[in-house]
Amino acid sequence: MHPSKISPHIAQRMLERRGHLHVFERIEPARTALVVIDMQVAFLAPGEPAETPTARAIVPNINRLAHAVRTAGGTVAWVQAVFNRGDWPLYFDYMVTPRVSEAVLAALTEGAPGQALWPALDAQPGDLRVTKKRYSAFFPGACPLPERLRERGIDTVIIVGTLTNVCCEASARDAMMADYKTIMVADANAARSDSEHVGALDSVVQFFADVRTTGEVLGLLSGK
Repeated sequence: MHPSKISPHIAQRMLERRGHLHVFERIEPARTALVVIDMQVAFLAPGEPAETPTARAIVPNINRLAHAVRTAGGTVAWVQAVFNRGDWPLYFDYMVTPRVSEAVLAALTEGAPGQALWPALDAQPGDLRVTKKRYSAFFPGACPLPERLRERGIDTVIIVGTLTNVCCEASARDAMMADYKTIMVADANAARSDSEHVGALDSVVQFFADVRTTGEVLGLLSGK
């Protein structure tokens, strides 16, 4: 599993800037959503084009958090990427090679085996299930999640999933910009390297989100 602490010099900077490391010392569980980003077969199965091996290691922490959020009266939302070339030609025509483009499209089109949630995840019938067509689940027009959360009175989101430095970071940034209190869980996010993971946490903690461990978030949910 990746390191779960932000870089010491960033932690010191935060102490100097705001007098304390963490942004939120308490949350209201009933107004909180666990937002699980892209924990799909295409990202977790060995040999898949977007495989992120460390993502398999965070499944137990995500399941622990999901259970705790439900028990506390909050919402669990599973966000699944669904792509087609027509929705995002800039990415598929320019940002990757044709070979990578075709592999990603084959894995993450609607109904493809790779688009399914990873089977070890504890998704329950009462949870929200939404799809997104951009990196961020909170980018306007890319996903119905913000509207669904507002309908439930949610004002706090806990971001977990993969990749830390891509879809999870993008979602955290946009959530904060949309006025959600935002927490990223350091040991329930995964990237393709430790440096990318820690770099993303270092970035978001300065301007966009609190960064906590699974244990700390469980404490917040229980009021401890």
